[in-house]
Amino acid sequence: MMLYRRRRFANSVVMTLSVVATVIGLGWLVLVLGALLWNGFGSLSVAVFTEMTPPPGSAGGLLNPIVGSLMMSGVAVAIGTPIGILAGTYMAEYGRYSMLTSVVRFINDILLSAPSIVVGLFIYEVVVRPLGHFSGIAGSLALAVLVVPVVVRTTEDMLLTVPKELREAATALGLPRSHVIANVSYRAARAGIVTGILLAIARISGETAPLLFTALNNQFFSADMTQPLASLPVVIFQFAMSPYPDWQKLAWAGALIITFAVLALSISARALSATRTNS
Repeated sequence: MMLYRRRRFANSVVMTLSVVATVIGLGWLVLVLGALLWNGFGSLSVAVFTEMTPPPGSAGGLLNPIVGSLMMSGVAVAIGTPIGILAGTYMAEYGRYSMLTSVVRFINDILLSAPSIVVGLFIYEVVVRPLGHFSGIAGSLALAVLVVPVVVRTTEDMLLTVPKELREAATALGLPRSHVIANVSYRAARAGIVTGILLAIARISGETAPLLFTALNNQFFSADMTQPLASLPVVIFQFAMSPYPDWQKLAWAGALIITFAVLALSISARALSATRTNS
């Protein structure tokens, strides 16, 4: 009986501490989101999406950083996604038990947890300094390096969940391995792979540090990827640190836009994951 009471007391203490920790964590989240929604919605307007970033004391919007972010993110996904899918395919289908796969998986895990500023410094040294100037291409390469490990991990994991019986049945019909992967494995793991791509886009959407070392910023509208390019995270950083109230309002609006974009991507990824699980 004494042992039973002791265990119940210990369980009550742990449950109480867990609930308190959860309330504290959710409380800070509610405060952050509440401040973002209050200030962000108050700063939103049509001009935010149709006008350029203004000088201090003038009206303006965030059109050029929004376009710049979309361009660099699109190029980064176009570069990083094929590399990640091909690497994940090799690890799951061809070299599942090879030493190379173990090495790549270890390096990939390091890249997943590496600070993004380190990636920015790396691209700065190998791209920006040799070229002699910042550019949207350098920013896209930095974001692509962040995309690759996410896509590699999800592609490998999703392909490993495909039942081996499907591969054996396709092989029994005389299909070569490349056709089995393209027509059986990829089709079965398609939802999971797309989920990984969406999660990678969500990760790079708010990255600021690597873009400060690569794309820098541009006060004016530009679609030239070989020159410095504006991006929404960098503009938010610059405007939020400024003493000008009009810039600070635009920073809140930009933060709200990024938050809703990441939220939409995360919901889409969850929906695809749920669809795959149900099917």
